[in-house]
Amino acid sequence: MTNIPASLGRKAVNLARMVKIEHSVFALPFAYIGAFLAAEGWPGLVPFLLLTVAMVAVRSFAIAFNRLVDLPFDRINPRTANRPLVTGQITRGETIVFLVLTAGIFVACCWGMNRLCLILSGPALIWSAFYSVTKRFTWLCHFVLGSVLGLAPLAGWFCVYPKLAMTPLLFFFGVTFWVAGFDLLYACQDEDFDRREGLHSLPARMGVPVALGMSLFCHVNAVVFFGLGIWSGGLSWIAFSVWAVTSFLLMWQHRLISPQDMSRVNMAFFTVNGVVSVVLFAGVLADLLILGPGIL
Repeated sequence: MTNIPASLGRKAVNLARMVKIEHSVFALPFAYIGAFLAAEGWPGLVPFLLLTVAMVAVRSFAIAFNRLVDLPFDRINPRTANRPLVTGQITRGETIVFLVLTAGIFVACCWGMNRLCLILSGPALIWSAFYSVTKRFTWLCHFVLGSVLGLAPLAGWFCVYPKLAMTPLLFFFGVTFWVAGFDLLYACQDEDFDRREGLHSLPARMGVPVALGMSLFCHVNAVVFFGLGIWSGGLSWIAFSVWAVTSFLLMWQHRLISPQDMSRVNMAFFTVNGVVSVVLFAGVLADLLILGPGIL
């Protein structure tokens, strides 16, 4: 009996490793941007907590589903050989239970938000899982993943104000291009593996140089849509100043890697892009709190 808490603790750590809980830093700040812009400030403790738990739950569901359906590939890819589901630290049965729990938590949180969020919770779960199979038949898989995370600002907006508006829609496209761009960078690591296994990533289909060029194109689009979202949200010089900094970071990361040198791809993938999402939210928040909405 004394080993049960320790065993559960290890299992929780392995589950967190499996879904890379630290990568929640990508989408969660954009969900907050949607919520704070819809509320024109603090959205309230209950909506904030419901949104936070819902976002972590749906992201965990999506990653766990991806790990489950990609298990045959992860077992033979050296880059993924240490994942908990591959090593047996997490079993397939435990992963299925985890999927049911995270889906249930997500739906429950959406129910607590409003009727629209509850209605959309099912399609959101389906779309988040759909990404995992797209790599089997289309190189557009990177953009499908982008659209999954692109739902974050819409989710935050709907949590507070259950009606579609231009501002969260612009951020949706910004996040979609932003995520597709850095996913293309990350996918370059698996160019040879994907081609050998018949997977349809863009690097495998068109080569690393084309993928890097498409990644840059995506990030230029992301910069434009983020700027338009800030303008549409009625924000002012603080948000635009931070937007300029994050835009520079997005462009600068493309100097870190080249077709001849992919050694710093993880720095470009996680460090730079994690900073972008957090800093951009901080800029929006500071603008709302200091200057207030509707300055333009």
